[in-house]
Amino acid sequence: MRHLTILTILFLSCNLPVNDCVEVYLIRHAEKDRSDPLNKNPHLNKKGIERSLLWNGYFENKEVNSIYSTNYNRTIETVLPVSIAKGIKPIIYSASNINYESFLKKEKGNTVIVVGHSNTIPGFVNKLIEDDYYEQINDTVNSNLYIVKKCSEEISHYVIQIDYLQD
Repeated sequence: MRHLTILTILFLSCNLPVNDCVEVYLIRHAEKDRSDPLNKNPHLNKKGIERSLLWNGYFENKEVNSIYSTNYNRTIETVLPVSIAKGIKPIIYSASNINYESFLKKEKGNTVIVVGHSNTIPGFVNKLIEDDYYEQINDTVNSNLYIVKKCSEEISHYVIQIDYLQD
């Protein structure tokens, strides 16, 4: 009888729904300091710092499990307020050397923020959705928020503008 009870519990636990979804929020870094055109790793300017706080406000009431950033001052600084508020250390990734299948498998069941660049974020989104849908972001646009939700073979995606900054 005891074995039958254990087998029944195991059978029922195998049929419980598993969260195989991944929700990914992808943003381009905030406004950078353009005073030195030769600087390949600038910090954020004043408007960029304000935008990083805006992103923090956006994610304040959202569950976030992981944060990914390229290894540049502007991307790390963009997500720093969220990272501090959530107590999550950003995972540094290389936009040219990421395995999307491994990323999705690792983040299964999680909500993730990815910060990158105008020429990498649309490509990252396209790889996640398995479609060449989004074009490169104009270099002056820092307000796009791409949202991708992938559950097994079901994928939803869209982009919104988060821009409450004054000029």
